[in-house]
Amino acid sequence: MLDNIKSQMRKGVLEYCMLSIIHERGEAYTSDLLEVLKANNLVVVEGTVYPLLTRMKNNGLLAYRWEESREGPPRKYFRLTPEGIALLQDLTHEWTLIRDAIDAVAEPRAKSQEPRQYTFAEPGTKSQEPRQYSPVGDGSAGG
Repeated sequence: MLDNIKSQMRKGVLEYCMLSIIHERGEAYTSDLLEVLKANNLVVVEGTVYPLLTRMKNNGLLAYRWEESREGPPRKYFRLTPEGIALLQDLTHEWTLIRDAIDAVAEPRAKSQEPRQYTFAEPGTKSQEPRQYSPVGDGSAGG
């Protein structure tokens, strides 16, 4: 279950991360993107990156140029278009809002490492018995 959640979280931010890397470098080759993503524990495989690059190019977010390679076939280097830069700016704003919201929710638990009391009730009932519930494990090493 945890692996699936982690995978979904990474997929959710992958496009933003790729746009950020390309913008920071000015342009990037696919292996450059993979290297940076792997170095930052956002492990992805080429089979994930190539379709995403193609989709972003087809959506007008990326442009590319070919460069001859001394070692093998020509290389495709991607750069952001004005539309890609605008989307990156919007995503950066949204990421800041999401990150701040997650920090506000998770930080108190991280400080105390105590399970929170949540109140649950069956729909249509007035009874709300408090129960101990820890959404991400109990704070112990075993999770």
